[in-house]
Amino acid sequence: MNTSYENKITIKAWAEEDRPREKLSAQGRRSLTDAELIAILIGSGSTSESAVDLSKRILHSCKNDLNALAKLSIQELSKFKGIGEAKAISIIAALELGRRRKEVEITNLDKITSSKDIFNYLSPYFSDLVYEEFWIILLNRANKIINKVLISKGGQAGTIADPKIIFKVALENNAANIVLAHNHPSGNLKPSHADTELTKKLRSAGLLLDISVIDHLIFSERAYFSFADEGML
Repeated sequence: MNTSYENKITIKAWAEEDRPREKLSAQGRRSLTDAELIAILIGSGSTSESAVDLSKRILHSCKNDLNALAKLSIQELSKFKGIGEAKAISIIAALELGRRRKEVEITNLDKITSSKDIFNYLSPYFSDLVYEEFWIILLNRANKIINKVLISKGGQAGTIADPKIIFKVALENNAANIVLAHNHPSGNLKPSHADTELTKKLRSAGLLLDISVIDHLIFSERAYFSFADEGML
């Protein structure tokens, strides 16, 4: 007897209430598991497994972490049997829409009052990145947000933040205060020696221009380190 027969049953052979599309239609989007939602995106599995089983296998490889899944490239997703370029692109596009939705949700924030505000405001932009980026938030004297600006992009090991560019942007926007922010793709929130020295350098330069550096945040996927909160500014 073929003991793997059950695993090879196609979704069409499932009870209607268990099929992802029918389940969403009848019970609503929140009734579906992550694997079932991904199965809808990819449409079909392979000759050896259903779309749901394939989706479960992909999620398992990411320890069932959607943030980790969102960092996979087309090439990495395409290594799974049953996932070609088109299906990989569908998964990536859907997760990117979810990330952009977070950006829309934070646009109502108009004033920075704490490090948590900074984290909530910028975390959608750092989400899913596998390389470092350096951002600044430009504020007026009341700490109301004027703008946010991407200063530089780098690799996994770091990025370059040029003080001349940072303060040029701040002066052009008539900013009185600025917030510094960058991410550590490794997830390690401990400031490096370079992070600490850069913060000191920018704070000193800002004092000469009457522009205060009120905080510097280091981001991971779900947490942050604040120089201000730790008394390092």
